[in-house]
Amino acid sequence: MNGGLLVAGTTSDAGKSVITAGICRWLVRQGVKVAPFKAQNMSLNSFVTREGAEIGRAQAMQAQACRVEPTALMNPVLLKPGGEQSSQVVLLGKPVGELSARGYHGGRQQRLLGTVLDCLAELRGTYDAVICEGAGSPAEINLRRTDIVNMGIARNARLPVLVVGDIDRGGVFASFFGTVALLSPEDQELVAGFLVNKFRGDVSLLEPGLDMLHGLTGRRTYGVLPFRHGLGIDEEDGLRVSLRGTVRESNVSPPVGEDVLRVAVCAIPLMSNFTDVDALAAEPGVVVRFVDRPEELSDADLVVIPGTRGTVRALEWLRERGLADALVRRAAEGRPTLGICGGFQILGEHIDDEVESRAGQVEGLGVLPVRVRFDREKTLTRPVGEALGEHVEGYEIHHGVAEISGGDPFLDGCRVGQTWGTHWHGSLESDGFRRAFLREVAAAAGRRFVPAADTSFAALREEQLDRLGDLIEQHADTDALWRLIESGAPQGLPFIPPGAPA
Repeated sequence: MNGGLLVAGTTSDAGKSVITAGICRWLVRQGVKVAPFKAQNMSLNSFVTREGAEIGRAQAMQAQACRVEPTALMNPVLLKPGGEQSSQVVLLGKPVGELSARGYHGGRQQRLLGTVLDCLAELRGTYDAVICEGAGSPAEINLRRTDIVNMGIARNARLPVLVVGDIDRGGVFASFFGTVALLSPEDQELVAGFLVNKFRGDVSLLEPGLDMLHGLTGRRTYGVLPFRHGLGIDEEDGLRVSLRGTVRESNVSPPVGEDVLRVAVCAIPLMSNFTDVDALAAEPGVVVRFVDRPEELSDADLVVIPGTRGTVRALEWLRERGLADALVRRAAEGRPTLGICGGFQILGEHIDDEVESRAGQVEGLGVLPVRVRFDREKTLTRPVGEALGEHVEGYEIHHGVAEISGGDPFLDGCRVGQTWGTHWHGSLESDGFRRAFLREVAAAAGRRFVPAADTSFAALREEQLDRLGDLIEQHADTDALWRLIESGAPQGLPFIPPGAPA
């Protein structure tokens, strides 16, 4: 078998990433050797593979759904926004430069098509099936000429396309019809049908609409997935994150001890790898929220300054909003604060940045005895170590090189009082270390909080992936889906006018 499928969407955030993961988990449970693939990903949430390549966290999560080790082949092009107009281009896991959107879509993107197709071909030669994820919408007619992630890859690799629509947003029938109707005849030939995501209510009330959609387009609906809370794992787009959109769902279990523990995460610009706090939110009795005002730090037992693609810009933002002064006061009062990657750099004394912001010499918050110099070479590693007497694993993604002149060692960073800083992402996923860290935080905050003795973040992640697999198995026509993956799009699908504009 050499099967494949492209999961496209009517919009960004239609559910492509989680549905791709769900299909992968369903297939692997059927004994199929499967791999995920996304030709081009725009995300500030990334991961480091064992060979030291940087890829999107969504593809790392999908690889876990497949029960395989993630590699750079699964996400050959990663774009990391540095602002509204430019992104760092990461090719096969390594940064190759900064490009404006116009420069990327003006020619560079199309030149990457050969590399993308080679990666996909290598995966298809190794695995029984490759489940590909699109980006945005395949009907972005202004970008179709240079597209290498939606119909561009589908046409070149002859992949059937399943279009996902989020019915919770409304307008799903118009979105399905319009998506097909704005594609060229050649592209339409590959669009096999639709998958409805996040449906609430009685499916029988939806079925007449699905029948009408089939009559209008000649394409069937492969499933209606019900709305489920808590399945938005490893979101991709860190550039457009809003406070409302980043409030994580904390564990609904009551605290083990007498108190809850309140965690405030500073919602800094260009926030990256905010998935670091998922492991905190998984703990019973830990309440995680994202904040952007200094008064919101006052009742926090722990403040986290997460990673960012713009350390200097984030530092300016903290100062403009009065959060910088609040963080300095917290340190002086001995109240717990954790800086991760860019957040660690912000807590230092001095930043020399001629790479990321090109701002040159900038004073940090001065809470930790650290001076940071930005290097053009990016550090991409998977460190292993020990902290608070516990084994810790993590991953590093940064241009900043830290020179530490004091404090107590903490992972690769340092600790002064109750202020902690490290470049390690993912350290809180190490269960023993997370519990030890939360015990220290609770003691410093005067909270009678006790971390649960049996919370396993890895097991919770597996449960989430199994839930995604269950959604596909229980609510999609898996026999038809299997035929699609194995044999391609049905023959003779009708053309829906007007098609793509000339």
